Parts: sequence; structure tokens; C-alpha cells
Amino acid sequence: MYRKLLFATVLLTFCLVVLGAYVRLSDAGLGCPDWPGCYGKLTPHLAAEHIEAAQATAPDGPVSLAKAWKEMVHRYLAVFIGLLIISIAILAWGKRKELGQSPWLATLLIGVVILQGLFGKWTVTLLLKPAIVTGHLIGGLLTLSLLLWLALRQVQWRAVAMPMTTRRLVRLGLVLVIMQIILGGWVSTNYAALVCTDLPTCQGSLVPKGMDFTHGFQIVRELGREADGDMLSMGALTAIHWSHRLGALVVATVLLILVNRLWRIPPMRGHALVLLLTLLLQFCLGLANVWFSLPLPVAAAHNGGAALLLLAMVALNYRIGIPDWQASQRRAFA
Repeated sequence: MYRKLLFATVLLTFCLVVLGAYVRLSDAGLGCPDWPGCYGKLTPHLAAEHIEAAQATAPDGPVSLAKAWKEMVHRYLAVFIGLLIISIAILAWGKRKELGQSPWLATLLIGVVILQGLFGKWTVTLLLKPAIVTGHLIGGLLTLSLLLWLALRQVQWRAVAMPMTTRRLVRLGLVLVIMQIILGGWVSTNYAALVCTDLPTCQGSLVPKGMDFTHGFQIVRELGREADGDMLSMGALTAIHWSHRLGALVVATVLLILVNRLWRIPPMRGHALVLLLTLLLQFCLGLANVWFSLPLPVAAAHNGGAALLLLAMVALNYRIGIPDWQASQRRAFA
């Protein structure tokens, strides 16, 4: 039951990550401009009067009944997953002897979920500040990764011998994927995805002129503005987009080298194939976003592809660390 609960929660959390991207990309992040309810009500239906009044005042604004439902369904699912994670932690403590596993990672997840809930609140109350929205994305993917790690502890995998250089490449790959996801989140939260509409160049050049990295990567600022309140320049947005493109090339190169190394180890060929297919899918989705001017389904799928790529790298890092984790568990329950 514990294993099934974990894998079910991993699947639901993956759906939540994709749904969160869909909410953000459809400009529904402020569909309910308060938190945790919608105009103080449990559902948008109960808040219909307030929503209609807000929409009448600003017809093209962020509030509408459809957007409110998108936002609230995302919140409902997040609450349900939070309850599942609490249940997982309770089971981890109650069955720790039978499982032979430390319950502290499951307990840590509760703290991550609480922090993630606060980021969800701040996303709304601080009006989609890029740093907060990106932090919310990071929190969601951290929750997903920790859940997968917990779930993989319930699977009986044998340790695999591999060169130390390959192990280091697996760890480097995870770090690079995380950094690239953060860059992608920064592109999305700053609405910089369509700053470059040509391929493989960006604004007609491999290295566009006038890029402003200083203002583009200022962390503490309002959406669409520099820290001093001026409007964010095209040069800053270009720097954000171009950095994500460059990161994609670096990540793809390193992961393709890793796939080649893993393929030479017969027990790891399944991991290598999954990693290769996920990488190709994600790369093609990124190109499609530019070619087709960021269609909503493709953009949301691109976020899902990033989550799948992260899960593939988390699973790989778990696999290469099996001897160390098994030894730590034996010491904990000796």
C-alpha cells in the first residue's frame, strides 16, 4: 500500500506541475486574486458576483470565471496532494521497522509542501513577481523529485558497477538539468519565450547585440520592470531567452555523452534509452514553441517534458547511489 501510494502521488504531482504551467501560460495565475479561496469563497461559482464585477471593470484583465476555475482546480489538486504526503509521512513513521527505512525524508516532504503552499500564496498576493513564480516552480519540481526518490526506495534494484567518470557525469547531468529548468522558468515568468522567433539564430544572429544580462537576471523586481521601476528592456528579455537556448545546447551535449556511456553498460541500457527519448522529446518541444509561436498545449507539454527529464536524472542518480543508501539504511536500523 505504501509503495502504491507513493507512485500514485508521484503521478498526481507530475499532473500538478503540468497543470500549474497551463494555469500560468493561460494567464490564469491571478484568476482568483486572493488566497486560499476565491474572493473569500470556496469555489468560483460562489464568487461569481465578484468575478463578474471585476471582469466588467477590466474585460481584458486577469479575472474571469474560466480563469478562476483553472486557478482553483490547481489549488484543489495541490491540497489533495498535500494530504497524501501527510499520509505518506504517517505511514513512514508507523511502518519504519517493516520498511527498514528512515522516515525523515517523508517528514521533510511535509516541510517542502508547506513552503510550496506559501510560494503559491505569494505568487498571487505579490502579483506574479518573477522570483516568486520561479520559486514556486522549483518547489513543485523539488516535491516531485523527493517523492520519486521515496518511491524508488521501494523498488528492488541491484547495484551496477560503472566507472567513476560516468558516475560524475550522471551527477553533473542532474545539476545541469536543474539549472536549465530554472532558466526555463525564468523565461516563462518574464514572458520572454517569443523574444526570438527564428531558428537557429536569435533576431538574425547567433549572438544578438545589445543583450542586457544585468537587468535580465535581477532577481528582486516586479514583473516586466527593472529593480528601479523602469520597464524591462528588449535587451534584457533577449538575454534571458538566449541564455536558455545556450543552456539547452550544453545540457543536450552532456546528456548525449552520458547516454553513450550508459549504453556501454548492459544493465543501464534501459535508463539510457529513456533518457535519450525524453531528451529528444524535450528538445523538439522547445523548437516547436518557437516555430509555432508558443501554442498553449505545446508550451505546457514543454514544462511536462522538463519534469520528465528531471525524473529520469533523479532515477539515474538514485541507481548509482544504491550501495551508499543501502549501507546508510543498515546503519540506521542496526
